[in-house]
Amino acid sequence: MSCRLDQNRENVIAFYEMMFNDCEPEKAIEQFAGSQYIQHNPHVADGKQAFIDYFRQMAREYPGKSVTVKRSVAEGNLVVLHCHQVWPGGLEYAGIDIFRLDDGGKIVEHWDVLQTMPTASANENGMF
Repeated sequence: MSCRLDQNRENVIAFYEMMFNDCEPEKAIEQFAGSQYIQHNPHVADGKQAFIDYFRQMAREYPGKSVTVKRSVAEGNLVVLHCHQVWPGGLEYAGIDIFRLDDGGKIVEHWDVLQTMPTASANENGMF
């Protein structure tokens, strides 16, 4: 089971970096998505083509954006990423992305939550 979890984690991280950092959403979908792609982010329409269209537009509008995966957790058919996003203009976010994979290890569903990096904190622990 551990090999399967490790492979799921590696696939999700590769997918995420390919679509976000490399600006290759078509390649990410082709290589890592299953027969369907269910989207829960309210800013992105459902389906593979909607995903591609959204990330193509993002690449045009925000060149230079980047994401760093800080940690990941794999359990069952889910992989969770805790990420630091840096956007042009000084915007930074802490994000959690949850991916569900099918029995073949392909991504079929996605949820996410995003938080603007705070300028002040009641503790010194940081977001990551």
